[in-house]
Amino acid sequence: MQVTDTLNEGLKRGFTITIPAAELAEKRDARLKEVAANLTLPGFRPGKVPVSLARQRHGEAVRAEVLEQAVSESLRSALEERGLRPAGQPQVELVSGQEDDGKDLEFKVETEILPEITVPDLSDLSLTRLKAVASDEAVDKILADVAKRQRTFETIEEVRPAVKGDVLSVDFVGKRDGVPFDGGTAQDVNVEIGGEGFIPGFAEQIEGMKPGEEKQITVTFPENYGAEELAGKEATFDITVKELKKSVDAPIDDELAKLLGFETLEQLRDLVRKQVEGEYDQLSRLRIKRDLLDALATKTDFQAPEGMVDAEFQQIWQRVEADRKAGQLDDEDKDEDTLRADYRKIAERRVKLGLLLAEIGRKNAITVTQDELGRAMRAEAMRYQGQEKEVFTFFQNNPQAIESLRGPIFENKVVDYLIELAKVEDKEVTPEELSDIPPADI
Repeated sequence: MQVTDTLNEGLKRGFTITIPAAELAEKRDARLKEVAANLTLPGFRPGKVPVSLARQRHGEAVRAEVLEQAVSESLRSALEERGLRPAGQPQVELVSGQEDDGKDLEFKVETEILPEITVPDLSDLSLTRLKAVASDEAVDKILADVAKRQRTFETIEEVRPAVKGDVLSVDFVGKRDGVPFDGGTAQDVNVEIGGEGFIPGFAEQIEGMKPGEEKQITVTFPENYGAEELAGKEATFDITVKELKKSVDAPIDDELAKLLGFETLEQLRDLVRKQVEGEYDQLSRLRIKRDLLDALATKTDFQAPEGMVDAEFQQIWQRVEADRKAGQLDDEDKDEDTLRADYRKIAERRVKLGLLLAEIGRKNAITVTQDELGRAMRAEAMRYQGQEKEVFTFFQNNPQAIESLRGPIFENKVVDYLIELAKVEDKEVTPEELSDIPPADI
Protein backbone atom coordinates (compact mmCIF):
# COMPACT_ATOMS: atom_id res chain seq x y z
CA MET A 1 0.00 0.00 0.00
CA GLN A 2 1.30 3.43 -0.97
CA VAL A 3 -0.07 6.63 0.58
CA THR A 4 0.61 10.06 -0.90
CA ASP A 5 -0.46 13.18 1.02
CA THR A 6 -2.30 15.71 -1.17
CA LEU A 7 -3.96 18.16 1.27
CA ASN A 8 -2.98 19.68 4.61
CA GLU A 9 -4.91 22.90 5.27
CA GLY A 10 -6.22 23.67 8.74
CA LEU A 11 -8.27 20.65 9.75
CA LYS A 12 -8.60 19.36 6.18
CA ARG A 13 -6.52 16.40 5.10
CA GLY A 14 -6.28 14.57 1.80
CA PHE A 15 -4.25 11.71 0.39
CA THR A 16 -4.19 9.15 -2.40
CA ILE A 17 -3.94 5.46 -1.58
CA THR A 18 -2.71 2.88 -4.06
CA ILE A 19 -3.01 -0.88 -3.54
CA PRO A 20 -1.19 -3.12 -6.06
CA ALA A 21 -3.44 -5.20 -8.31
CA ALA A 22 -1.47 -8.34 -7.36
CA GLU A 23 -2.33 -7.83 -3.69
CA LEU A 24 -6.02 -7.47 -4.53
CA ALA A 25 -5.92 -10.57 -6.73
CA GLU A 26 -4.33 -12.55 -3.90
CA LYS A 27 -7.11 -11.47 -1.51
CA ARG A 28 -9.82 -12.31 -4.06
CA ASP A 29 -8.36 -15.77 -4.66
CA ALA A 30 -8.17 -16.44 -0.91
CA ARG A 31 -11.77 -15.34 -0.44
CA LEU A 32 -12.97 -17.45 -3.39
CA LYS A 33 -11.33 -20.50 -1.84
CA GLU A 34 -13.28 -19.85 1.36
CA VAL A 35 -16.50 -19.50 -0.63
CA ALA A 36 -15.80 -22.70 -2.60
CA ALA A 37 -15.10 -24.63 0.60
CA ASN A 38 -18.51 -23.69 1.97
CA LEU A 39 -20.57 -24.15 -1.20
CA THR A 40 -23.05 -26.98 -1.41
CA LEU A 41 -23.84 -27.96 -5.01
CA PRO A 42 -25.41 -31.07 -6.55
CA GLY A 43 -22.75 -33.50 -7.78
CA PHE A 44 -20.02 -32.22 -5.49
CA ARG A 45 -19.03 -33.42 -2.06
CA PRO A 46 -18.91 -30.74 0.69
CA GLY A 47 -15.70 -28.76 0.40
CA LYS A 48 -14.90 -30.11 -3.07
CA VAL A 49 -16.53 -27.45 -5.26
CA PRO A 50 -13.90 -26.13 -7.74
CA VAL A 51 -12.71 -22.54 -7.23
CA SER A 52 -13.44 -21.90 -10.91
CA LEU A 53 -17.10 -22.71 -10.35
CA ALA A 54 -17.19 -20.49 -7.25
CA ARG A 55 -15.63 -17.70 -9.35
CA GLN A 56 -18.27 -18.22 -12.05
CA ARG A 57 -21.15 -18.02 -9.56
CA HIS A 58 -19.85 -15.51 -7.00
CA GLY A 59 -16.90 -13.75 -8.62
CA GLU A 60 -18.56 -10.34 -8.90
CA ALA A 61 -19.82 -10.36 -5.31
CA VAL A 62 -16.43 -11.48 -3.98
CA ARG A 63 -14.62 -8.81 -6.04
CA ALA A 64 -16.91 -6.09 -4.63
CA GLU A 65 -16.50 -7.45 -1.09
CA VAL A 66 -12.69 -7.53 -1.33
CA LEU A 67 -12.63 -4.06 -2.89
CA GLU A 68 -14.76 -2.59 -0.08
CA GLN A 69 -12.67 -4.32 2.58
CA ALA A 70 -9.41 -3.16 1.01
CA VAL A 71 -10.58 0.46 0.89
CA SER A 72 -11.82 0.33 4.49
CA GLU A 73 -8.71 -1.34 5.92
CA SER A 74 -6.19 0.79 4.03
CA LEU A 75 -8.04 3.98 4.93
CA ARG A 76 -8.12 3.03 8.61
CA SER A 77 -4.42 2.15 8.49
CA ALA A 78 -3.50 5.46 6.81
CA LEU A 79 -5.41 7.44 9.43
CA GLU A 80 -3.89 5.50 12.33
CA GLU A 81 -0.34 5.88 10.98
CA ARG A 82 -0.80 9.64 10.87
CA GLY A 83 -2.58 9.82 14.21
CA LEU A 84 -5.64 11.41 12.60
CA ARG A 85 -9.16 11.25 14.05
CA PRO A 86 -11.79 12.02 11.39
CA ALA A 87 -14.44 14.56 12.38
CA GLY A 88 -16.93 12.86 10.08
CA GLN A 89 -17.21 10.24 7.37
CA PRO A 90 -14.21 10.62 4.99
CA GLN A 91 -15.03 11.25 1.34
CA VAL A 92 -13.66 8.49 -0.89
CA GLU A 93 -13.34 8.72 -4.68
CA LEU A 94 -12.26 5.65 -6.64
CA VAL A 95 -9.82 6.52 -9.43
CA SER A 96 -8.91 3.11 -10.88
CA GLY A 97 -8.97 -0.58 -10.09
CA GLN A 98 -12.68 -0.87 -9.41
CA GLU A 99 -13.12 -2.83 -12.63
CA ASP A 100 -11.60 -6.27 -13.16
CA ASP A 101 -8.98 -4.86 -15.55
CA GLY A 102 -5.77 -5.77 -13.74
CA LYS A 103 -5.02 -2.18 -12.72
CA ASP A 104 -3.86 -1.13 -9.27
CA LEU A 105 -6.60 0.09 -6.95
CA GLU A 106 -6.21 3.83 -6.51
CA PHE A 107 -8.56 6.11 -4.58
CA LYS A 108 -8.57 9.63 -3.21
CA VAL A 109 -9.54 10.51 0.35
CA GLU A 110 -10.50 13.87 1.81
CA THR A 111 -11.57 14.36 5.40
CA GLU A 112 -11.76 16.84 8.22
CA ILE A 113 -10.01 15.83 11.39
CA LEU A 114 -10.71 16.57 15.02
CA PRO A 115 -8.51 19.36 16.36
CA GLU A 116 -5.79 18.77 18.89
CA ILE A 117 -7.46 19.69 22.18
CA THR A 118 -5.47 20.46 25.28
CA VAL A 119 -7.67 20.20 28.36
CA PRO A 120 -7.43 23.65 29.95
CA ASP A 121 -6.69 24.41 33.57
CA LEU A 122 -9.96 23.73 35.41
CA SER A 123 -8.75 24.60 38.89
CA ASP A 124 -10.25 28.09 38.66
CA LEU A 125 -13.81 26.90 37.96
CA SER A 126 -16.13 28.77 40.31
CA LEU A 127 -19.90 28.29 40.14
CA THR A 128 -23.00 29.39 42.01
CA ARG A 129 -25.77 26.86 42.61
CA LEU A 130 -29.14 28.59 42.96
CA LYS A 131 -31.58 27.02 45.38
CA ALA A 132 -35.28 27.78 45.86
CA VAL A 133 -37.58 26.55 48.62
CA ALA A 134 -41.11 25.34 47.97
CA SER A 135 -43.25 27.87 49.83
CA ASP A 136 -46.59 27.11 51.46
CA GLU A 137 -48.18 29.42 48.90
CA ALA A 138 -46.79 27.37 46.00
CA VAL A 139 -48.08 24.16 47.55
CA ASP A 140 -51.48 25.74 48.25
CA LYS A 141 -51.76 26.88 44.63
CA ILE A 142 -51.15 23.36 43.32
CA LEU A 143 -53.62 21.90 45.82
CA ALA A 144 -56.18 24.46 44.65
CA ASP A 145 -55.67 23.26 41.07
CA VAL A 146 -56.09 19.65 42.24
CA ALA A 147 -59.32 20.60 44.04
CA LYS A 148 -60.55 22.32 40.89
CA ARG A 149 -59.94 19.19 38.83
CA GLN A 150 -61.98 17.21 41.37
CA ARG A 151 -64.83 19.70 41.30
CA THR A 152 -68.50 18.79 41.15
CA PHE A 153 -71.40 20.56 39.45
CA GLU A 154 -74.55 21.67 41.25
CA THR A 155 -77.77 22.65 39.50
CA ILE A 156 -78.85 26.29 39.74
CA GLU A 157 -82.62 26.32 40.22
CA GLU A 158 -83.02 29.95 39.21
CA VAL A 159 -83.93 30.30 35.53
CA ARG A 160 -81.61 32.98 34.16
CA PRO A 161 -79.11 33.56 31.35
CA ALA A 162 -75.72 31.93 31.80
CA VAL A 163 -72.86 34.28 32.65
CA LYS A 164 -69.10 33.81 32.86
CA GLY A 165 -68.24 31.23 35.50
CA ASP A 166 -71.53 29.36 35.07
CA VAL A 167 -71.69 25.89 33.53
CA LEU A 168 -74.27 24.85 30.95
CA SER A 169 -75.18 21.20 30.49
CA VAL A 170 -75.91 20.84 26.76
CA ASP A 171 -76.66 18.38 23.99
CA PHE A 172 -75.15 19.22 20.62
CA VAL A 173 -74.93 17.96 17.06
CA GLY A 174 -71.98 19.12 14.93
CA LYS A 175 -72.46 19.40 11.17
CA ARG A 176 -70.36 20.10 8.10
CA ASP A 177 -72.36 21.39 5.13
CA GLY A 178 -75.50 20.35 6.98
CA VAL A 179 -74.34 16.74 7.50
CA PRO A 180 -73.44 15.45 11.01
CA PHE A 181 -69.76 14.43 11.26
CA ASP A 182 -68.22 11.61 13.29
CA GLY A 183 -67.57 12.55 16.92
CA GLY A 184 -69.60 15.74 16.67
CA THR A 185 -72.63 14.59 18.65
CA ALA A 186 -72.84 14.41 22.45
CA GLN A 187 -75.31 14.62 25.32
CA ASP A 188 -75.12 16.13 28.79
CA VAL A 189 -71.81 17.87 28.20
CA ASN A 190 -70.76 20.47 30.81
CA VAL A 191 -69.46 23.65 29.17
CA GLU A 192 -67.99 26.37 31.37
CA ILE A 193 -68.76 29.87 30.17
CA GLY A 194 -65.44 31.68 29.84
CA GLY A 195 -63.55 28.43 30.40
CA GLU A 196 -61.11 26.56 28.18
CA GLY A 197 -61.11 23.16 26.54
CA PHE A 198 -63.67 23.66 23.78
CA ILE A 199 -63.32 24.87 20.22
CA PRO A 200 -62.62 28.63 20.21
CA GLY A 201 -65.91 30.49 19.98
CA PHE A 202 -68.06 27.60 21.24
CA ALA A 203 -68.51 28.62 24.88
CA GLU A 204 -68.60 32.31 23.96
CA GLN A 205 -71.61 31.84 21.67
CA ILE A 206 -73.73 30.00 24.22
CA GLU A 207 -73.22 32.63 26.92
CA GLY A 208 -76.60 34.11 27.83
CA MET A 209 -78.61 30.96 26.98
CA LYS A 210 -81.15 29.50 29.44
CA PRO A 211 -82.27 25.91 30.15
CA GLY A 212 -84.68 24.75 27.45
CA GLU A 213 -83.32 27.11 24.78
CA GLU A 214 -81.97 25.95 21.41
CA LYS A 215 -79.50 27.68 19.14
CA GLN A 216 -77.25 27.03 16.17
CA ILE A 217 -73.70 28.37 16.34
CA THR A 218 -70.88 28.47 13.80
CA VAL A 219 -67.25 27.83 14.75
CA THR A 220 -63.93 27.29 12.97
CA PHE A 221 -61.72 24.44 14.12
CA PRO A 222 -58.07 25.33 14.87
CA GLU A 223 -55.50 24.59 12.17
CA ASN A 224 -53.75 22.15 14.52
CA TYR A 225 -56.95 20.31 15.49
CA GLY A 226 -56.43 16.57 16.09
CA ALA A 227 -58.91 15.40 13.43
CA GLU A 228 -57.29 16.27 10.10
CA GLU A 229 -60.62 16.33 8.25
CA LEU A 230 -61.83 19.12 10.56
CA ALA A 231 -58.62 21.14 11.06
CA GLY A 232 -59.14 24.72 9.90
CA LYS A 233 -62.69 23.92 8.73
CA GLU A 234 -65.94 25.72 9.58
CA ALA A 235 -68.78 23.77 11.20
CA THR A 236 -72.16 24.39 12.81
CA PHE A 237 -73.45 23.04 16.12
CA ASP A 238 -77.11 22.65 17.03
CA ILE A 239 -77.20 23.40 20.77
CA THR A 240 -79.90 22.39 23.28
CA VAL A 241 -79.40 23.69 26.83
CA LYS A 242 -80.62 21.28 29.51
CA GLU A 243 -79.38 22.68 32.84
CA LEU A 244 -77.68 25.70 34.36
CA LYS A 245 -75.01 24.68 36.89
CA LYS A 246 -72.22 26.03 39.02
CA SER A 247 -68.91 24.31 39.64
CA VAL A 248 -67.90 23.58 43.23
CA ASP A 249 -64.24 22.86 43.91
CA ALA A 250 -63.58 19.89 46.17
CA PRO A 251 -62.69 20.85 49.77
CA ILE A 252 -58.95 20.64 50.42
CA ASP A 253 -59.08 18.12 53.26
CA ASP A 254 -58.36 14.51 54.17
CA GLU A 255 -61.22 13.33 51.96
CA LEU A 256 -59.58 14.89 48.91
CA ALA A 257 -56.32 13.20 49.87
CA LYS A 258 -58.06 9.82 50.22
CA LEU A 259 -59.68 10.30 46.82
CA LEU A 260 -56.16 10.57 45.39
CA GLY A 261 -54.82 7.53 47.26
CA PHE A 262 -53.36 9.16 50.38
CA GLU A 263 -54.34 8.67 54.00
CA THR A 264 -54.18 12.31 55.07
CA LEU A 265 -53.97 15.79 53.58
CA GLU A 266 -50.54 16.18 55.18
CA GLN A 267 -49.23 13.25 53.12
CA LEU A 268 -50.60 14.85 49.95
CA ARG A 269 -49.02 18.19 50.88
CA ASP A 270 -45.66 16.47 51.46
CA LEU A 271 -45.79 14.85 48.03
CA VAL A 272 -46.72 18.12 46.33
CA ARG A 273 -43.87 19.91 48.15
CA LYS A 274 -41.38 17.24 47.04
CA GLN A 275 -42.58 17.51 43.45
CA VAL A 276 -42.22 21.29 43.50
CA GLU A 277 -38.75 21.06 45.00
CA GLY A 278 -37.86 18.40 42.39
CA GLU A 279 -38.80 20.86 39.65
CA TYR A 280 -36.72 23.55 41.37
CA ASP A 281 -33.77 21.14 41.55
CA GLN A 282 -34.04 20.50 37.81
CA LEU A 283 -34.02 24.23 37.14
CA SER A 284 -31.06 24.64 39.49
CA ARG A 285 -29.22 21.93 37.60
CA LEU A 286 -30.03 23.64 34.30
CA ARG A 287 -28.73 26.97 35.59
CA ILE A 288 -25.44 25.66 36.97
CA LYS A 289 -24.87 23.61 33.79
CA ARG A 290 -25.42 26.73 31.70
CA ASP A 291 -22.95 28.68 33.86
CA LEU A 292 -20.42 25.86 33.59
CA LEU A 293 -20.73 25.74 29.80
CA ASP A 294 -20.37 29.52 29.61
CA ALA A 295 -17.16 29.24 31.64
CA LEU A 296 -15.85 26.40 29.46
CA ALA A 297 -16.71 28.31 26.26
CA THR A 298 -14.02 30.86 27.14
CA LYS A 299 -11.48 28.03 27.21
CA THR A 300 -12.25 26.53 23.76
CA ASP A 301 -9.25 28.06 21.99
CA PHE A 302 -9.24 25.55 19.11
CA GLN A 303 -10.76 25.43 15.64
CA ALA A 304 -14.07 23.62 15.13
CA PRO A 305 -14.38 21.31 12.09
CA GLU A 306 -16.51 23.13 9.50
CA GLY A 307 -18.42 19.97 8.60
CA MET A 308 -19.53 19.44 12.19
CA VAL A 309 -20.53 23.10 12.50
CA ASP A 310 -22.48 22.88 9.23
CA ALA A 311 -24.37 19.80 10.42
CA GLU A 312 -25.17 21.38 13.80
CA PHE A 313 -26.29 24.62 12.13
CA GLN A 314 -28.61 22.74 9.77
CA GLN A 315 -30.31 21.03 12.72
CA ILE A 316 -30.74 24.36 14.50
CA TRP A 317 -31.99 26.11 11.37
CA GLN A 318 -34.60 23.42 10.69
CA ARG A 319 -36.06 24.10 14.15
CA VAL A 320 -35.92 27.86 13.51
CA GLU A 321 -37.85 27.42 10.25
CA ALA A 322 -40.41 25.21 12.02
CA ASP A 323 -40.84 27.83 14.77
CA ARG A 324 -41.19 30.55 12.13
CA LYS A 325 -43.98 28.65 10.36
CA ALA A 326 -45.73 28.12 13.69
CA GLY A 327 -45.42 31.82 14.54
CA GLN A 328 -43.23 31.06 17.56
CA LEU A 329 -40.01 32.79 16.51
CA ASP A 330 -38.83 35.37 19.05
CA ASP A 331 -36.42 37.06 16.66
CA GLU A 332 -38.94 38.28 14.07
CA ASP A 333 -37.30 41.72 14.10
CA LYS A 334 -34.02 40.31 12.75
CA ASP A 335 -33.34 39.76 9.04
CA GLU A 336 -32.43 36.27 7.84
CA ASP A 337 -28.71 37.03 7.36
CA THR A 338 -28.44 38.26 10.97
CA LEU A 339 -30.37 35.24 12.24
CA ARG A 340 -28.16 32.85 10.30
CA ALA A 341 -25.02 34.51 11.65
CA ASP A 342 -26.33 34.31 15.22
CA TYR A 343 -27.30 30.66 14.97
CA ARG A 344 -24.04 29.84 13.21
CA LYS A 345 -22.23 31.15 16.30
CA ILE A 346 -24.45 28.99 18.50
CA ALA A 347 -23.68 25.96 16.33
CA GLU A 348 -19.94 26.61 16.57
CA ARG A 349 -20.19 27.04 20.35
CA ARG A 350 -22.05 23.74 20.70
CA VAL A 351 -19.54 21.85 18.56
CA LYS A 352 -16.55 23.25 20.47
CA LEU A 353 -18.13 22.54 23.85
CA GLY A 354 -19.06 19.03 22.74
CA LEU A 355 -15.47 18.35 21.64
CA LEU A 356 -14.03 19.78 24.86
CA LEU A 357 -16.40 17.76 27.06
CA ALA A 358 -15.57 14.63 25.04
CA GLU A 359 -11.86 15.21 25.55
CA ILE A 360 -12.29 15.85 29.27
CA GLY A 361 -14.33 12.65 29.52
CA ARG A 362 -11.75 10.67 27.55
CA LYS A 363 -8.83 11.95 29.62
CA ASN A 364 -10.67 11.07 32.84
CA ALA A 365 -11.94 7.65 31.70
CA ILE A 366 -15.61 8.67 31.92
CA THR A 367 -17.78 6.14 30.10
CA VAL A 368 -21.42 5.17 29.70
CA THR A 369 -22.28 1.74 31.08
CA GLN A 370 -24.74 -0.77 29.61
CA ASP A 371 -26.89 -0.37 32.74
CA GLU A 372 -27.11 3.38 32.12
CA LEU A 373 -28.07 2.80 28.50
CA GLY A 374 -30.64 0.23 29.61
CA ARG A 375 -32.23 2.70 32.04
CA ALA A 376 -32.33 5.34 29.30
CA MET A 377 -34.05 2.92 26.93
CA ARG A 378 -36.61 1.99 29.59
CA ALA A 379 -37.27 5.67 30.30
CA GLU A 380 -37.75 6.31 26.58
CA ALA A 381 -40.08 3.31 26.27
CA MET A 382 -42.19 4.59 29.18
CA ARG A 383 -43.02 7.65 27.08
CA TYR A 384 -44.98 5.37 24.74
CA GLN A 385 -47.49 3.58 26.94
CA GLY A 386 -48.61 0.32 25.40
CA GLN A 387 -45.79 0.33 22.83
CA GLU A 388 -42.86 -0.44 25.12
CA LYS A 389 -42.00 -3.69 23.32
CA GLU A 390 -41.94 -1.96 19.94
CA VAL A 391 -39.64 0.76 21.31
CA PHE A 392 -37.17 -1.81 22.66
CA THR A 393 -37.24 -3.67 19.33
CA PHE A 394 -36.53 -0.39 17.54
CA PHE A 395 -33.44 0.22 19.69
CA GLN A 396 -32.23 -3.36 19.23
CA ASN A 397 -32.45 -3.01 15.45
CA ASN A 398 -31.01 0.52 15.26
CA PRO A 399 -27.60 0.92 16.92
CA GLN A 400 -27.58 4.60 15.90
CA ALA A 401 -30.69 5.16 18.03
CA ILE A 402 -28.86 3.71 21.04
CA GLU A 403 -25.94 6.03 20.33
CA SER A 404 -28.35 8.98 20.40
CA LEU A 405 -29.04 8.05 24.04
CA ARG A 406 -25.36 7.61 24.89
CA GLY A 407 -24.40 11.22 24.02
CA PRO A 408 -26.62 13.03 26.56
CA ILE A 409 -25.74 10.51 29.30
CA PHE A 410 -22.02 10.97 28.65
CA GLU A 411 -22.33 14.75 28.59
CA ASN A 412 -24.21 14.83 31.90
CA LYS A 413 -21.60 12.57 33.53
CA VAL A 414 -18.81 14.89 32.41
CA VAL A 415 -20.79 17.90 33.64
CA ASP A 416 -21.29 16.19 37.03
CA TYR A 417 -17.54 15.52 37.19
CA LEU A 418 -16.75 19.17 36.49
CA ILE A 419 -19.27 20.47 39.01
CA GLU A 420 -17.66 18.22 41.63
CA LEU A 421 -14.29 19.64 40.61
CA ALA A 422 -15.42 23.28 40.78
CA LYS A 423 -15.73 25.55 43.77
CA VAL A 424 -19.52 25.76 44.20
CA GLU A 425 -21.32 28.32 46.33
CA ASP A 426 -24.99 27.73 47.18
CA LYS A 427 -27.30 30.74 46.99
CA GLU A 428 -30.97 30.83 47.96
CA VAL A 429 -33.22 32.67 45.49
CA THR A 430 -36.90 33.02 44.74
CA PRO A 431 -38.55 30.58 42.31
CA GLU A 432 -38.97 33.48 39.86
CA GLU A 433 -35.23 34.24 39.96
CA LEU A 434 -34.46 30.56 39.50
CA SER A 435 -36.74 30.35 36.44
CA ASP A 436 -35.20 33.40 34.77
CA ILE A 437 -32.65 31.55 32.63
CA PRO A 438 -30.56 33.96 30.53
CA PRO A 439 -29.60 33.05 26.94
CA ALA A 440 -26.26 31.34 26.39
CA ASP A 441 -23.24 33.52 25.73
CA ILE A 442 -22.28 33.44 22.06
